[in-house]
Amino acid sequence: MALPGRSSRWDVLPDEIVLQIISYLDPFHITRLRLVSRKLQKLCLDDELWKRRCFEDSSWYQRLTSRRRLIAPSDSDDEPRDGAAQLNPEASGDAGAGDEENANGEEHSPEAAQRRQRSHRRQEIQDMANWDPSFPGERLCWYSEYVQRNGPACVNWLQTPRIRERGVEAIIEARGMELYYPYGGNDGLGTMLAVSPLDDGSICLWDVKGTRNKPGSILATSKSDILFIDGPGSQNTRRSKRVDTGVTECVSVDNHRHRAYFAVQSHLIEIDLERLEVVSRESFEWSITALSKIQNDVPLTVGTSLGIHLFDPRARARPAQVAVERVDQNDIFKSIFDPTPLLPYAPLSQPTPVSIVHLPLHGASDLVSHDIYVAGRFSNILHYDRRKFPVIMDSIYSGATVNSLAATPHPFSCLDSEIRRHGELSAEQVAKSKEGSEGWTLVAGGTYKSKGSLEIFGLSQAVADPVGREMMQNSSMKNRQTAASAPILSVANHGSKIVFSDGAGSIKWFERDGLTECRRLRIGHCEGDDAPSLFASMSAAGELARKIVSTKSREAPDQPNDDNVLFWTGERLGLVSFTPRPLYHSKDFEDEPDPDALAEEEERRRYADQMREALDFQADEVRYMNTFGSGPPHG
Repeated sequence: MALPGRSSRWDVLPDEIVLQIISYLDPFHITRLRLVSRKLQKLCLDDELWKRRCFEDSSWYQRLTSRRRLIAPSDSDDEPRDGAAQLNPEASGDAGAGDEENANGEEHSPEAAQRRQRSHRRQEIQDMANWDPSFPGERLCWYSEYVQRNGPACVNWLQTPRIRERGVEAIIEARGMELYYPYGGNDGLGTMLAVSPLDDGSICLWDVKGTRNKPGSILATSKSDILFIDGPGSQNTRRSKRVDTGVTECVSVDNHRHRAYFAVQSHLIEIDLERLEVVSRESFEWSITALSKIQNDVPLTVGTSLGIHLFDPRARARPAQVAVERVDQNDIFKSIFDPTPLLPYAPLSQPTPVSIVHLPLHGASDLVSHDIYVAGRFSNILHYDRRKFPVIMDSIYSGATVNSLAATPHPFSCLDSEIRRHGELSAEQVAKSKEGSEGWTLVAGGTYKSKGSLEIFGLSQAVADPVGREMMQNSSMKNRQTAASAPILSVANHGSKIVFSDGAGSIKWFERDGLTECRRLRIGHCEGDDAPSLFASMSAAGELARKIVSTKSREAPDQPNDDNVLFWTGERLGLVSFTPRPLYHSKDFEDEPDPDALAEEEERRRYADQMREALDFQADEVRYMNTFGSGPPHG
């Protein structure tokens, strides 16, 4: 097999030797080859090579081969299993030749061996086409895919915000999480920051990839109390004035305008991320339960407990809504006879939306269409068109309580997915199904009868109407048996895979068919930020990832193995990295110790050891005296 991309300088080495070198090379050492030769590194990162290794080591292929051995042990390695060959065996030119060989006893001839080799090669090509999760035009790094699917994984805990007052140190809990790419990821450094509201009303920024500070360290923190409803200096001890701990999607970031929007009860607070100061406040009639992501030139979709609103940050709110409400007769009559129409608003008969997604455009992941999908603690996923808002265009029946939504600009067919899972489509049929249809995939994760429910819906465009095209559901798949034993809390796209977190403390990766599991990882417990505990090392102790996002860089070209999974547990932020060792530890964020403080701590430790020895000696003395009946009286 000839390796693509071979330059003339590397032609002196045969392909077999290069393949053997790469097969014995640790995948994590390939990224270090850049120090030796960039061309050698590029050769070792060949997409076709790592795509084949992903296929051969995939659980999908292992299950397929095991199923074939059970069904037909003698024919599993000889004949391709596409639908055309099964319906018409004589259509293949090798069928008659094979019978003639068996009749003449020439099945061990060189020609027969070549035919079997060609048949095996066709079967391998067909299997790889059925497994291939990528779509035409989709950019994937198959080296990163191999590491994410088969390499070791580590859980890294980002630096924990703390407050020190009167000599006492306490942890400040994070109440949400979203990624911030300054200038849309084109700042020249590839900066990626995590934005989170803290429990004391402040805002914290973490450097995820270490472009401006230590990886995982806190880059900046705002003043406290700025996210409280009454502002700094007020009585904000009540939970009703703080960020609601039950709202998962409470942060939305505008990367180009350097703004972040935080849902605080029924208020939407706009923050300047460069100055970490409040810019504006907008109040709604009911508590905010979900926020959509912000894309360019698209209004923010705000979900309240009883309705859906469209909020355009470019259109400044009326002063009466920003200022503190006053009970004044003039204001009452002014509001009654105000000719300004009310903002569009879609009421909900079933309350509490928890996840809102804007459908992406084909070929542009950063751009979105006019379609909005809303899910929550109700049995249907609602579809709105921004041009016809607040009319409900249609709905998708789920039957489960959906906690999270994700979308990809690629089609999904449940029938094709089931046939491909058994490896029965030919390579031409798979290519035709991917290229000949346009559509979207909507992924939903939630709860059904106390178990995890992973649902995939195929969406397509219906017949055009005078305004535009409507969406329709043409296929669906619901995995409520093997997805998770606990409720699915958050779902996201990670490369060519679906990743989700469940209520059992695990993060799982599935193929895009929603049925084949690739790998799983248990988050565990953050040992470095807590005091020693008797129960900390128990297997049942562990954190839950309430929200997960992919850290894929938005600038090109991407660095190999640079797409990790950032998660929020409801209190802390963590990062799943695909590395042999953790990227950082909690002690890496500690300040350099003061020599005087070290001496004082050593003296305190020595005194504690002496007291422990004295108490042990006294206890031994009491036990010894008890042997002579001189111990303390009993009863």
